[in-house]
Amino acid sequence: MNIIFLTLVRITNIEDRGIYTDLMRKFRDEGHNIYIVSPHERKYKLETSLQNKDNVNYLNVKTLNIQKTNIIEKGLAILLIEKQFKRAIQKHLNNVSFDVILYSTPPITLIDVIKYLKKRNPKAISYLLLKDIFPQNAVDLHIFSGKSILYKFFRKKEIQLYKLSDFIGCMSPANVEYITKHNSFLNPQIIEIAPNSIELSEEEREIDRLTIRKKYNLPIKTPILIYGGNIGKPQGIDYLISCLEVCKKKEDFHIVIVGNGTDYEKLYHWYKNNNPNNTSIFKSLSKKDYDKLVRSCDVGLIFLDHHFTIPNFPSRLLSYLEAGLPILAATDINSDIGKIAEENHFGYWCESVKPSDFLEIIKKLFKSDMKQMGENGYTYLRNNYMTSHTYSAIMKHIINQ
Repeated sequence: MNIIFLTLVRITNIEDRGIYTDLMRKFRDEGHNIYIVSPHERKYKLETSLQNKDNVNYLNVKTLNIQKTNIIEKGLAILLIEKQFKRAIQKHLNNVSFDVILYSTPPITLIDVIKYLKKRNPKAISYLLLKDIFPQNAVDLHIFSGKSILYKFFRKKEIQLYKLSDFIGCMSPANVEYITKHNSFLNPQIIEIAPNSIELSEEEREIDRLTIRKKYNLPIKTPILIYGGNIGKPQGIDYLISCLEVCKKKEDFHIVIVGNGTDYEKLYHWYKNNNPNNTSIFKSLSKKDYDKLVRSCDVGLIFLDHHFTIPNFPSRLLSYLEAGLPILAATDINSDIGKIAEENHFGYWCESVKPSDFLEIIKKLFKSDMKQMGENGYTYLRNNYMTSHTYSAIMKHIINQ
């Protein structure tokens, strides 16, 4: 089959690891023809281009900057990308007939592109991989009001996107419940779980922890808790900093933070002013180096702002489970990531309000069989979050068509 995938994530090599590249690689390896449409942001100084590499077609579209830019340019980029994607598809893929139209959120503004593709390919199945519930998440973070013109504009777009989708694949049971409850115009039967998923790394799970810890000047024998990923408003960085504050004199564990984002400077300012002995911060690492660092640590950390009313489900969980780490999740009460961890015995949860609660779940974890919890998480990953699970969720609709 011919499958087109629309995404805001810049993809130039399907052999890279990630939830989207792993899924596209699965489709390719199953014999399908893959067409990936993704941005060439302005900062790369590259024109729109179509190329075939490793039996995958990459249509990289010149856009404004989307990632790591100011909010004005990002907003304009997301509004313009619809026309840019459509124009590029018309020019470069005009003679290709598609069987499946895949797309992920963010953004919710690809409506005209999807309408165009569905009109051109009336028998094609349109499938939304829902990774972001916008604009409600922006309301939760007080970026704009639920009564504002911006909210009404984007909510209208969101509804249009859902109505265009033959199926909506959600990250977790709480996501399915939320979308069903807040969008009563939808047939509940089209809403299902298509989880964040990965292919397991071919590298050995066992690595030279000593060498890696020395490389990053980390303690050799002390348990290390690692957080990796975005450092911005969704992660509730003020709460993270307050947790580091209550933990900074602890000598029985070490905290490593790897990432970047809009609130990185706030976090780093605290770090430089306090110079805690039990905390290390790295702004960026390659995916390969990051995965090795995770494997040399003992606990994976997940943070979400407590104001969220939508059930986020961060994909960074997957790298922790793959490394066999138990997790500690400090989130809002609506995300089910902590509930799933506790019910399946691979982690503990607290609400991201009181830093003392975070300290308590650290103590609780250290009293537990951490090795067994890590093994439980790895088993849960294999049983629930493999690329084959997401692939099967999508393919069953094509097979039954």
